[in-house]
Amino acid sequence: MKAGDAEVAERTAASTVNNLTDPVQIIAMPHSLPLLPYQPSDLADRLLAGGQRILLCGETGIGKSTLTAELARIIASHGQDCFCITADPGSPGFGLPGTVSLGQWRASGWRVLAFEALCTLDAGRFRLPLITAVNRLIIQAPPGLLLIDAPGVIRGIAGSELLTGMVELLNIDTVLMLGRQSKQVPLLNELLALPVRVMAVHAHPEARRPGKKARARNRTGTWRAYLDTAHETTLNLSGIRLTGAPPPVDVPDAWPGRQCAFIDAGRTVSIGEIVALQDGKLNVRLPAASATTDILLLRDARTEKNGLLGSAEPFSSSALQYLPPTDALPYPTANYSGGPRPVAKLIGAYAALVNGVFDDPLLHLRLRQQQRSLLFDLGDSGRLQARIAHQVSDVFISHAHIDHIGGFLWLLRSRVGGFPVCRLFGPPSLIGHIQGLINGFLWDRIGDTGPVFEIAEVHGNRLLRARLKAGFQDREDLPEIRITDGLLVDDPLFSVRTITLDHGTPVQAYVFESKARLNVDQTALKAHGLSAGPWLNRLKQCLAEGDKEAQILLPDHTTRKAAELGARLVTVTPGEKLVYATDLADTEANRSALAALARNADILFCESAFLETDREQARRTGHLTTQACGRIATAADVRQLVPFHFSRRYETCLETVYQELTDACSRVVMPPKDSLQDIRKQA
Repeated sequence: MKAGDAEVAERTAASTVNNLTDPVQIIAMPHSLPLLPYQPSDLADRLLAGGQRILLCGETGIGKSTLTAELARIIASHGQDCFCITADPGSPGFGLPGTVSLGQWRASGWRVLAFEALCTLDAGRFRLPLITAVNRLIIQAPPGLLLIDAPGVIRGIAGSELLTGMVELLNIDTVLMLGRQSKQVPLLNELLALPVRVMAVHAHPEARRPGKKARARNRTGTWRAYLDTAHETTLNLSGIRLTGAPPPVDVPDAWPGRQCAFIDAGRTVSIGEIVALQDGKLNVRLPAASATTDILLLRDARTEKNGLLGSAEPFSSSALQYLPPTDALPYPTANYSGGPRPVAKLIGAYAALVNGVFDDPLLHLRLRQQQRSLLFDLGDSGRLQARIAHQVSDVFISHAHIDHIGGFLWLLRSRVGGFPVCRLFGPPSLIGHIQGLINGFLWDRIGDTGPVFEIAEVHGNRLLRARLKAGFQDREDLPEIRITDGLLVDDPLFSVRTITLDHGTPVQAYVFESKARLNVDQTALKAHGLSAGPWLNRLKQCLAEGDKEAQILLPDHTTRKAAELGARLVTVTPGEKLVYATDLADTEANRSALAALARNADILFCESAFLETDREQARRTGHLTTQACGRIATAADVRQLVPFHFSRRYETCLETVYQELTDACSRVVMPPKDSLQDIRKQA
């Protein structure tokens, strides 16, 4: 590229903006920016020739931090002071993750002069706090050339607003955008509209985007090293003003691991990590001699259960939506509705209340990538396709009232044809109820292809079992099984446990728990010079079984402990906990038992049959009110509460039901307002 072309590229944006203000002169807007070669010495000369605040932009992993350090080294070699603000809280070039830092280049590298806490790794979501924090550091910067290493947010509204906001609010005079020859320069239109000098520079040919897990490991290592000398401090939460985006105070399990910072007069005083919130006391890990104030900043940076510093999901948002289940048929008529239909997306499954919050209880839990389904209760099944019945392996019945078991006929009919055994679990007398339903039909033409069911009745710590097959009158009694802690199913991928509650008749509540997943970090594997093989399966098996001292034979015929290899190569995705409970009386025994079962659950599907004004009706029929449902969820510290099984008398006032629920519990997942209005119109 000729030097003259490079100068034209630098001047393009500023001249374009200036000429647009001239009513006489009209020029064409350029449609591209030529890329300057990756030559740090030449770039440093250009920067020294004009400009004091330089913003370096580009996608993650394109080499911004490397180029920033190289430019600083060259500029310092010319005898000029060079400072830098690393403005990417997720992968900072220096300083702590979750912060932006001001540094000065020295012979040994960057020396941190000051930092401002953001308590987030997400520069796109919290771009205004990011710009504000960078501006505070600029005020503290000594005179000299200042490089600003921007986050790798270059797409969509977030990228556009971040670029233009930083240029305008930070008084940037030069933007250096790194790009690749094979792609269009990022944010091209925004760059061409900026009233500053713009330089598009080719990325270093060896620049590579690091993997998500590698970035998480790097930032975690920096954060852990910072906290190595930390001590635990206990503070009264009542004397602290919370700012940022803290989780609800009444959800203590959402607090441990959160990055937090104490603020004074808008400046960061200290930064640490929350250990626990209990009984109004906040335990925080802070480095020795750290000061505290009465203002505490929290956002979403959090050390998760797998030990990695990442971004916590927004509280009570997430994975739960009110949508038509993807595998359910439409309602039979346009004016019929069971109300909002919650669909919860888990890591390895999704769960849908097929008939909505008003109609018969039926929770379909679909295990992804396994062609396998679990059902909790068997109300009206008319909206489920027959192929779902073919893939149902286990059904968990709360009790045998018709709205909870009437859909068995769909399951029975759909499985004619020699399908595998389907297991049903439920309260005492379930065997007789299922046998009666099967024997109510004539089976003279199915031969030996009748559906087969194994029924297990829960009697305390015993399961009474029988095998039933359509076309055979007699049942086959199976050996009794002893169970511990209500464990019904212990699958390699999940478990299901149960407790017995009271509804005037025994009812079963269930908890589904997926097991933690162990994943090999391929980037780390390559970094350690190791090749994949059967040894990785043995490593994961030993870690899953807790045998961390086991010796693992590596491809190079050396051995290492499973614990050592696991820390370097394996990430752990914690399991999830879903609880299903319906038709239970509001008694102290029921409340205590269900709260214990649902302790720290990710999602609690719980009945909420009546408003508080109808609590006498709830008492007579053995159901929960909105207040009782909410209090159980709060006592259990569940992450999300999904209420259902509402009385149809509330079809025209569903907003009132949800209002009472949210008054009793801050964790209720609300359906969209327009869906509530649609229900009222249809009713």
